[in-house]
Amino acid sequence: MVYAVRGIQNQILLNFETIKIIIMRTGKTSVVEIIEEMEPWVKEVMLLRELALSVGLEETIKWGGPCYTYNGKNVLGLGGFKNYACIWFWQGSFLRDPDKVLVNANEGRTRGLRQWRFASMKEIKPTKVKAYMKEAVENMKAGKMIAPQKKKPLVIPDSYQKAFRKTKGLKAAFEQFTPGRQREFVEYVTEPKLEETKVKRVEKTIPMILAGVGLNDKYRL
Repeated sequence: MVYAVRGIQNQILLNFETIKIIIMRTGKTSVVEIIEEMEPWVKEVMLLRELALSVGLEETIKWGGPCYTYNGKNVLGLGGFKNYACIWFWQGSFLRDPDKVLVNANEGRTRGLRQWRFASMKEIKPTKVKAYMKEAVENMKAGKMIAPQKKKPLVIPDSYQKAFRKTKGLKAAFEQFTPGRQREFVEYVTEPKLEETKVKRVEKTIPMILAGVGLNDKYRL
């Protein structure tokens, strides 16, 4: 997976698995400017933006991407990936999904978030898309939200403690993340049973942490 992370002073290219995902960290204040960098999906995401605005959602920027809210609460987000454009529904698990188009892109880690992918402009049917968006708004009005789970105090494992001592700036960079994003890294690293796998996961996440990219930021665009 390739993340193109554009910082204010530099550009870092990180190689992971197989898909190219662009996560902007440019300081841009315009949604249109951000979407214009989502090649080759600019036209598709622009259409999805138009549909989101047509159902009365408020537009903002969160996690470097377009986000649409109702009374300040996240309803949906838009993204452009290597192979598709998409809509993220924050409380998508409550949608009826009559067309069976929604997927949980991060099974086992996300409970409410659902994604609708579009591999071409032809796949975007405005009437159907607006119906899903309107239902998402109505669900938000009705208070249909998954309550956050209570978490145990976060304990930084020895594998990360060792990496903090070995890699200059790593601890400070890690502490810049929100508690939730810190927890995602810790759970990812401590999940395997084999120590060798844990070490490999720490090594894999070090460049992400130094670049300010959360483990699951690709699912929040």
